[in-house]
This record gives sequence, structure tokens and C-alpha cells, in this order.
Amino acid sequence: MTTFRRPLGLRFWLITLAAVVGMLVTASLGRWQLSRAAQKEALQAMLDARGRMPVMDGRALLSLPPGGTSEAESLVHRAVVLEGRWLPEHTVYLDNRQMNGRPGFFVLTPLQLTGGPAGVVLVQRGWVPRNFQDRTQLPQVPTPSDQVVRVAGRVAAAPSRLYEFGSGDISTGGHGAQGSSRIRQNLDLAAFRTETGLALAPLTVVQTGAVGGAGDGLQRDWPVVGAGVDKHYGYAFQWFGLCGLMALLYVWFQIVRRFIRPRSQPAP
Repeated sequence: MTTFRRPLGLRFWLITLAAVVGMLVTASLGRWQLSRAAQKEALQAMLDARGRMPVMDGRALLSLPPGGTSEAESLVHRAVVLEGRWLPEHTVYLDNRQMNGRPGFFVLTPLQLTGGPAGVVLVQRGWVPRNFQDRTQLPQVPTPSDQVVRVAGRVAAAPSRLYEFGSGDISTGGHGAQGSSRIRQNLDLAAFRTETGLALAPLTVVQTGAVGGAGDGLQRDWPVVGAGVDKHYGYAFQWFGLCGLMALLYVWFQIVRRFIRPRSQPAP
């Protein structure tokens, strides 16, 4: 019995290079997922801390300067209770928004605050399905303007933007001017402030309920902010597992079988 070792050829070095690159890529992706999980955990810690803060009213939102980015960010996700009257003539329906996997509208209505400094806060009230037989038909959402309502929610930035073609406005009559439509793809707070002439606060409020009950038929199963930490840990485990598998296969096929396991060569 004699043993021999095959010479290292181009194929061996190509496989080695591919294995090293693959392990580096998968290991870096695993580290990236761990960093994403750490960011989500920090966000969740911040949300928990702000959730323990006292409930705000509308005065803090109205006192923010137009360019006060840092001040505004410090209030986002804080609990808030507003008191005022709806301005239903300025209600806007953001199209192509989903809740529980169903497409429909996010309904946004300005609330004229009472009992304090004069001002208006745009409230993201909830979700409602749309009529797919008549895409220009607006859903009926009870919005009394002759009574004072109290709205409970959390402070939020402007509504998230979706990709749009052109202006993104859809006229309910098919021929409205840009900015006049109540069905829109996106809404810019500064532009909406100019369009309506309202003294809008630089932040919005995501409504989570109404003191005494809403009774408007809107759904408010908003996504949980900061969720998904376990998902990132699961992805990291998969990437690190793939990295380890490539290392194991490389060692077995390119080192153990080639250099260590004896191979017999028949006698002449």
C-alpha cells in the first residue's frame, strides 16, 4: 500500500478562492443582520422609554418651529390626547395603503384644536377599504364638525411615502387640478399647509382610539413599531450557518480527502 497526493492545480485554487469569498460574504451578511437587530432593540428601548412618559396634549406639537428637526424627533412615538373639532372639508384619502394585507385608504383629517393655543394637527385616523368597482368613489367616514372630540394616539412624522408616477394625485372626478384631489398617493405636510392655508403642526398624530369611543368604522390595526428583532436574529443564524457549512465542505473535500485520507495505488 502506498499513498500519493495529487498536485495542486488551477481547479483547487479556484475552488479555494470561491470558498473564501463565499464565507466572507455570508459572514458579513450575518454581521449586518446582527447590527440590524441591535438597531431594532435600541429603537424598542426608546419606544418603551417614551411610552412611560406623561401623555402630551397638542400644545407641544404647535410650539415646534418649522425647521426644528431635533425637537420634532424627540416627540415622535409619544402618547398624546387631542381635543378639538374635525375639519372634514380637508379630509384626504391616501391610496394603495394596506392593513392586514388588504389594500385601501388611509384617512387623514385635520383637527382644529380647542382649549388652548389655536392650531391644527393632521390626524392619521385609520384605514378603510376602497370600492374596486368604482375607484373614484370615496368611502363614507362619519366626521362630525359641530362637536368637540377627544382623540388618543401617538405622535408621528408625515405619512410614509410610496413610489408614484407624475404628481400622484387622482381626481375624484377624473379632471381635478393637481392638489385638489381628495384621493392621493402621498401627502407632503408643507405643501398641504400651503394648499389649505391651515396652521398645521409639523408633526402628525396616528390615532389609536378616541376617548369615549370613535364610532367611525375605521380600522386601526397599525403595524407595531420596532418589531422584527427575532427575524433579524433568524436571518443572522442562517447566514452564519451557511458560512460554516461552506467551511466544512471545503475542509472535507479539499483537505481531508485530498491530503489526509490515504489512497491506494495498485502495484505494477
